[in-house]
Parts: sequence; C-alpha cells; structure tokens
Amino acid sequence: MCLALPGELLEITADAFFQRMGSVAFGSVIRQVNLSFLPEAKTGDYVLVHVGFAISKIDRAAASRTLELFAELDEITAQAQEQADAIP
Repeated sequence: MCLALPGELLEITADAFFQRMGSVAFGSVIRQVNLSFLPEAKTGDYVLVHVGFAISKIDRAAASRTLELFAELDEITAQAQEQADAIP
C-alpha cells in the first residue's frame, strides 16, 4: 500500500530540466519536494507527495479533509495510548 500526503506548494525553489523542486507545507512542517512529475504545478496548489515526489494535484477541499482525518487519527491514537498507559 502506498501513502501520499497532501501539502501546499509554497514556492518553486529550482526549475531546471529534471530538477524542478519546491517547498511544500504539510501543516507546520515544510519539506523540499521534487516537482518533476507536475510541470503545471504552481505556488498555492495542493499536491499529493509520495516519497519526496509530488505525484498529482488536488483541490483545497480534498487536501483539507485529508489533513482533518490525519488530525483525528492522531487524537484517537493519543487517547488509545493514554488508556493503554493507565492499565496496571
């Protein structure tokens, strides 16, 4: 199974042949991502990133919903860990 995370393209940092790179924000985390597969991507777009490569563009609503689901998952995981820690 593959997992791609949505992020917002903040800026294009390099735009040479096969070296198109950009800064992508995943919430408060910003990473450099290879944009070579998405020559049409521009600042402000939301992209799906898999192992450091932006593989497709998505709309803002889909990105927001996915990030909300990840936040819910973090909350559920934290609650489960608290309950496990409380077991003697």
